[in-house]
Amino acid sequence: MGAAVAFLPFLLCNFDFFEILYICVLVPTASLVFALVFLGIAIRKKRLPSLSVFLILPVFWAVSWALFKNSFELRSITRWTLGSNDYKVKVLAQPVPQNGDLKHIEWDGWGFAGEDTVAYLVFDPNDLLAAAAKSHSPARFAGIPCAVSRVRRLESHYYTVLFYTDTDWDHCD
Repeated sequence: MGAAVAFLPFLLCNFDFFEILYICVLVPTASLVFALVFLGIAIRKKRLPSLSVFLILPVFWAVSWALFKNSFELRSITRWTLGSNDYKVKVLAQPVPQNGDLKHIEWDGWGFAGEDTVAYLVFDPNDLLAAAAKSHSPARFAGIPCAVSRVRRLESHYYTVLFYTDTDWDHCD
């Protein structure tokens, strides 16, 4: 539970700083605190703590790893659940592209040292991206100018499209 609560700012915000802070500071600090508590219990009671106390640390690591590994999907689900109406308004307010591209806005992004990765929220009125979302295979799709790494369906007509690193809607490699 503590890992999920500590990870919440990362899910709600779009800053790499929270992810780095969580992995590089919070997890090691919490692990050290857990280890000191275990040691304190063992010294004070002059016996080993119960198995459940020993399992706290591996469970914390497992939950932290799972949250980190699935952070993009979790962040997308959280953001869509809390603000889908606002995002729909922003996407639909975009002018219809003359070149046949789908309406889109920047959804998420991260990077370091000039190696940026961008994901877009895409409105697909014909749900042509539905098959791509089910197949989980990278490819090129009509209405999107670049090859994409991943397509995920949020709801009917709305998808997140993850571009490859150093690629964005206007700059395909």
